[in-house]
Amino acid sequence: MTRKILEILSDVRPDLDFENEISLVSDGSLDSFDIVTIISELNDAFDIKIKVNDLTPENFNSLGAIKT
Repeated sequence: MTRKILEILSDVRPDLDFENEISLVSDGSLDSFDIVTIISELNDAFDIKIKVNDLTPENFNSLGAIKT
């Protein structure tokens, strides 16, 4: 699962080091368009629905946060 998530993230933003970055949203590396794209890709890849109340910066600041 981690590999697939990393693949999705790298497809969206190949310029970022998702394996080591811990403040993707907080430092402005990911913008709202990136987040929407990532959510859409994750929803499609894993047949999940990410809830509105889960759309917090903390949940998208790192690969680890996105996995959970």
